[in-house]
Amino acid sequence: MHRSDLGDGTYRNPILHIDYSDPDVVAVGNDYYMTASSFNSAPGLPVLHSTDLVNWALINYALPVQEPADHYARPQHGNGVWAPNIRYHNEKFWIFYPDPDFGIYVVTADDPAGSWSEPKRILAGKGLIDPTPLWDDDGNAWLLHGWAKSRAGFNNVLSLRKMAADTSWVSEDYQHIVDGHALPGYRTLEGPKFYKRNGYYYIFAPAGGVETGWQSVFRSKNIAGPYESRVVMAQGNTLINGPHQGAWIHTAQNEDWFIHFQSRKAYGRIVHLQPLAWQDDWPVIGNDADKDGVGEPVYVHQKPQTSKPGVVKAQPTTDDFNDQRYGLQWQWNANQQDNWFSWETKSHIRLHAQMKMLETGNNLWMTPNLMLQKLPAQQFQVRMRMTVPSNTFALESGLLLFGEDYAWVGVKAINGTPHLVYVQCRNARTGCDESVHDYGPVKNETIEFRYIMASDSTAVFGYRYDDTEPFTVVGEQFIARRGRWVGAKTGIFAVTNPLIKVDAGSQNYVDVDYVRFIPMHRK
Repeated sequence: MHRSDLGDGTYRNPILHIDYSDPDVVAVGNDYYMTASSFNSAPGLPVLHSTDLVNWALINYALPVQEPADHYARPQHGNGVWAPNIRYHNEKFWIFYPDPDFGIYVVTADDPAGSWSEPKRILAGKGLIDPTPLWDDDGNAWLLHGWAKSRAGFNNVLSLRKMAADTSWVSEDYQHIVDGHALPGYRTLEGPKFYKRNGYYYIFAPAGGVETGWQSVFRSKNIAGPYESRVVMAQGNTLINGPHQGAWIHTAQNEDWFIHFQSRKAYGRIVHLQPLAWQDDWPVIGNDADKDGVGEPVYVHQKPQTSKPGVVKAQPTTDDFNDQRYGLQWQWNANQQDNWFSWETKSHIRLHAQMKMLETGNNLWMTPNLMLQKLPAQQFQVRMRMTVPSNTFALESGLLLFGEDYAWVGVKAINGTPHLVYVQCRNARTGCDESVHDYGPVKNETIEFRYIMASDSTAVFGYRYDDTEPFTVVGEQFIARRGRWVGAKTGIFAVTNPLIKVDAGSQNYVDVDYVRFIPMHRK
């Protein structure tokens, strides 16, 4: 799909044109591991691996079930896992993550590709976000975090607490060691990452908001401050808006790099890699052409040195649903339940229709059993083939482009007969009823659906019954829209509508043969 490794020793940003929001990375020898925010999606806390910081592979999730499990059995858009921090300490991997409604949690693993521990809440409270630990040279351990104004009533400050080295306790007492209100022009100071180098304590933290912010760094010889501040990277004269919030990485080859995100509306928060240089014990990130200490993001740069060259490999997208399992790219709209799907054969997944949740209108927003994956590139085509039983009286199912506005093409039972439909819903979060374009009863139980996404995040939907025929376009050009703090997503689903009486003989399931993504390139 999107290729960042140019094959000549250089790379092009973004390294991941995919919504890995608030990325954090840890280096362990010649291997690098990344995690990111996952909000309400389950499983959560994706784990990616790289050997060169440019080519990444999704290998696992650290949070199979989001806790409290009952709470996250229903969609909690914009809630759940906010900005996490991954570390390697005492021969163990740690991920600290915040849930702004419940507190700060930690999970651990010996192998990031293996099983992670059950999440342990180490600090309870509302509005506690963006935790970052520091195990100091003297044996003391510390936890730094930010605040969510929506829960705590204030933000723009970073607070320090003492912590047990094994996280068995975190102090209830804290002190604000960086106050954004005291810094001219600062707003929404958050997302800190805590480091120590050459006797200085460093806090890398973004400010200014997701769309238009910048990357700041604070340093002090005393962990409690006072801290000096400096802006070290901003958009400048580039097209890379709001470049901030990520991870400083020092490699085994003695190089320094910084990974951060850029907010791209429907595409979510995509991931960039910047060179980092130290000058007078201050980091400068990106290209500092005018030598003022404030870097600008780079578009193309020499790749990091590595002893284990990365494999150029696209992120997982296509799924033929073979071998009775689905790919790591899929996440659900809430904690997954076993009765949502089954494997009748080795060549397709059967989606069992669940009740449509009509809390925000006659729409899919609060339906938990949406099977979703992130958009993998700026432009692409996706196709889905499914088989629908003829005797279904309440089924709705199809290929979905999901966000606060969404559209899908598929099948909907109308007057007891499956019809081919194109459906739109605008402002699903705040309440909308679906608008249905009816193309009449289906002519064949097996149908292939598709949409084509253009580089301006507009999509055109279509269908066909025979793969030797061209696709028939349906509906109108649809503009993809992000979800709550996340990019738009591609999905498949099967639901029944509680407003329709279901006949006892109705077969309310679909068999999905495949979901296939096809690169689209300008000629």
